[in-house]
Amino acid sequence: MDKKAPAGNPSRPNPLPGCPMAAAFAAIGGKWKLTLLYWLAHGESHFAGLRRRGTPITSKVLAEQLRELEADGLVERVVTGPVPAPVIYRLTPYGTTVLPVVEGVRVWGEAHLRRTPGAPATNPVMSCANAIP
Repeated sequence: MDKKAPAGNPSRPNPLPGCPMAAAFAAIGGKWKLTLLYWLAHGESHFAGLRRRGTPITSKVLAEQLRELEADGLVERVVTGPVPAPVIYRLTPYGTTVLPVVEGVRVWGEAHLRRTPGAPATNPVMSCANAIP
C-alpha cells in the first residue's frame, strides 16, 4: 500500500460503489480500527504507545491499520524530528466526526458483554470502559 495514498484510499476499492455502508466499513472496518480511533480520541500517541496498549496487535498489523486510517483522512502521522525520531499519531478534525460511531459501538459492546454468559473478564490493558471525552 502506498503510504502517501490520497484521502479516500483508492487502493482499497469499495466493493459496492455508491453504498454508504460499504464506504463506512471500508474506512473503519477491520479488527483494530475502531479500537485505535477510540484510543486516539483520548489523546495523541506514539506508535510504541499504541503497540503497548494493544498487546495482541503485531507491529505489522498496527502499521497497516494506521496507514489505512491515515489514507482515509481519519488519522494524521506527525514526524517529530529527523529520522529515527518517534512519530505521533492523532485524530484529524475529520477523524473526530467518527467518534459518535465509536462511542455507540463501545456502549453497545458493554451491553453485549453484560448479556453474554461466561464472557471473559475485561483485560485492563484493552479495557475501553471510559466514554470518549
